[in-house]
Amino acid sequence: QVQLVESGGGLVQAGGSLRLSCGASGRTFSNHAMAWFRQAPGNEREFVAALAWGRRITTYADSVKGRFTISRDNAKNTVYLQMDSLKPEDTALYYCAVRTGGVTIYASAYDFWGQGTQVTVSS
Repeated sequence: QVQLVESGGGLVQAGGSLRLSCGASGRTFSNHAMAWFRQAPGNEREFVAALAWGRRITTYADSVKGRFTISRDNAKNTVYLQMDSLKPEDTALYYCAVRTGGVTIYASAYDFWGQGTQVTVSS
């Protein structure tokens, strides 16, 4: 069974930075895609960024492009989300997710999810 554990959330002022981590276990990851989604109160879950585990493929939501960077550490089975120039509208519960197959922005395509880590950006 795949387990995903997020960490790194917190409270930060607008313009600041945070780095989220997602530790993955329970499987050897090769032909998989890892993604970050977020959900603010009253809103639907929203795609943020994704990468292909074994290939140099990344994709970002337009709202975070140029500010957020997704990366991975194969040795640690960990995916990161570096978030810079944070805005109050980035406030949300951030989830990581994994699926077998290619990168997609659709939450329903992902098989396993973490419990989420809260990011709050104050103005």
